[in-house]
Amino acid sequence: MKKLILALTGLVMTMVANAQTSSNIPPVKKIEVTASAELEITPDELYFNISLREYFKTKTNKVDISTLEQQLQKAVQAAGIPKENFTIENAYGYNGVQWWKKKKPTTEEFLARKQYRLKLADLKKINGILAGVDEEGIESVNIASFNHSKMEEFRKQVKINAIKAAKTKAEYLAAAADEKLDGVLEIQEIPTDSYADARPMVAFSNARMAAGDAVPQSDIDVKTIKIRGEMRVVYKIK
Repeated sequence: MKKLILALTGLVMTMVANAQTSSNIPPVKKIEVTASAELEITPDELYFNISLREYFKTKTNKVDISTLEQQLQKAVQAAGIPKENFTIENAYGYNGVQWWKKKKPTTEEFLARKQYRLKLADLKKINGILAGVDEEGIESVNIASFNHSKMEEFRKQVKINAIKAAKTKAEYLAAAADEKLDGVLEIQEIPTDSYADARPMVAFSNARMAAGDAVPQSDIDVKTIKIRGEMRVVYKIK
């Protein structure tokens, strides 16, 4: 019984000693900062939607969709665009009232439409491509979206830049308190809208196309893409 009491007493004393030792450990001095970085890049992948439609030049002369498609395909090839960058997006039809039958709306003609997806690296190439197609057959053209072929590399870079900015910030804040950094305790990425895709910027419709000039000429470049990264970093202080 005495041995048991002595053992319990020893255990209690050990626990008290450990508690005292733990309480004597000084708290870790640290500094927590957040920082962000941004990059603006010019897209090198532009995705156009081009819609073509059949139409009647005269009462008996219909320009069919296959003719318009051949014109567009030839213009794309002449521009040096890879075959895989030109695809059919959709095909559908509509009832078009012929101009000489407007007084009799019941006598409509079924006309075909096709929509194509074209990937370009240079915005200015669209002018030459559309100039090779019968302008009356072009229903609409617009930029559906754009991207950059090295987007993932840019996303990594903004995060690296944000961490570097966080270190600079922590260093001058610690120096203001006569302290120095002593390594990283924690790194956390803060979710952000890192990629802003400003969609359709350029759009042309058949109604806007002037005779002899299918697409307005312009030296204006496509809008840049803004990539943003934000990081939270905790540093230990010496």
